[in-house]
Amino acid sequence: MSEVHFIDTTVRDGNQSLWALNMRTGMMLAAAEKMDRAGFDSAEFFVTVMFRKLVREHKENPWDWVRLGTKRFTKTRLRWHGGLKGGFEKVPSCVLRLMMERVVGYGITLNRTSNCWNDYEVFREELKGLRSVGMNTVVNLIYSVSPRHTDAYYARKAREAAALKPYAICFKDVGGLLTPERTRALVPLVLKNAGDVPVEFHAHCNNGLAPLCYLEAVKLGMKTLHTAIPPLANGSSQPSVYNVAQNLRALGYAPAIDESVLQPVTQHFSAIAKNEGLPIGTPVEYDQAQYLHQVPGGMISNLRHQLKLVGMEQKLDATLVEAVQARADFGYPIMVTPLSQFVGSQAAINVIVGERYREVTDQTIQYALGLWGKEGSSTDPGLKNGSAGNLPSLPLKRSDDNLAGTASQMRNWCCESWPAKNTSKLFSQSAHRRNTSTPRGP
Repeated sequence: MSEVHFIDTTVRDGNQSLWALNMRTGMMLAAAEKMDRAGFDSAEFFVTVMFRKLVREHKENPWDWVRLGTKRFTKTRLRWHGGLKGGFEKVPSCVLRLMMERVVGYGITLNRTSNCWNDYEVFREELKGLRSVGMNTVVNLIYSVSPRHTDAYYARKAREAAALKPYAICFKDVGGLLTPERTRALVPLVLKNAGDVPVEFHAHCNNGLAPLCYLEAVKLGMKTLHTAIPPLANGSSQPSVYNVAQNLRALGYAPAIDESVLQPVTQHFSAIAKNEGLPIGTPVEYDQAQYLHQVPGGMISNLRHQLKLVGMEQKLDATLVEAVQARADFGYPIMVTPLSQFVGSQAAINVIVGERYREVTDQTIQYALGLWGKEGSSTDPGLKNGSAGNLPSLPLKRSDDNLAGTASQMRNWCCESWPAKNTSKLFSQSAHRRNTSTPRGP
């Protein structure tokens, strides 16, 4: 029987997708040793945004989980999720490099990360930087549905990813959009064009099809799957390791996992869910509308919350409809962090204001200027030149770590673009506060 291997995502993606990273350090530590004995090839351990979550909300030192957790996993190779690029914000490369150096110092030498455009030319320098600090990288090849994301596109992108000689390629369906039919079409193409680079499969259950797609992928030669342990499986997370392993055995495959060791882990996390009022991951019904707006499941709940704060929760459906047009205006970006948040937030603002691009987010401006990838600069002209959302050429030059430009250039540009917002007064007040602030020591 052909062996199939598993990557565990429970404390990272399961925690992030279903529990909004609301597991605290002690909760994860209590399950670590049992998870370590199950036979996972690797386990996702940390995502960069956990720094903010643990510090701001849980009032914990995030390095405690790194320091203590790495001691509990002695058999399973741990993975860091993220690279040398920021997620929602532009973080200086030197900061992220220092972080990675410390991570490697704790023995985590494998990471998985993405370029949100599947732009592997841009990825090349990041991969080089990660190797220089001792990190092996699994590069994501992200699936999406649009006129530009064709079979030929994925064959070409698989070749480009393989040319970087990464540790592995992860074919990633972040939106739960893959169908068994598309799986049968694309998995052979990806495997063929990846050559001798190993390929993994990572999918979310947003639309209920991921468990079926996993089985189809294995039939076509996929050897490594990403799963989660219930109650942090299903829903908007990954398929359940129990369900996938059981179905693979029924098909005659040999899952390289010992599920019996994981039963106490399920009991532990189920007790936490009950005590903390956290959701239990359950299978999701199929929803055709998911293919129209492609907004990830976890983000829909956040949009509902944001609309509720302004008394417009009833506008959620209209926001999802608007997201279809916004994504087209943005040039069909892959709906993955941070691009999905840019599209969804702008769609919500369009609905709230009642006019497209009359008000725009900072990220929409940055996106249209190409600061979030060169493909972002090829947006629909209506986004750049809308009636009140004009985006004239910003007199700044892009660089890896900063934006070179003067305050006066920024002030003039903003005043020309949005005169009604009295930005001149805003900048004057800002300069006054800066010039009259109490001097600080070195």
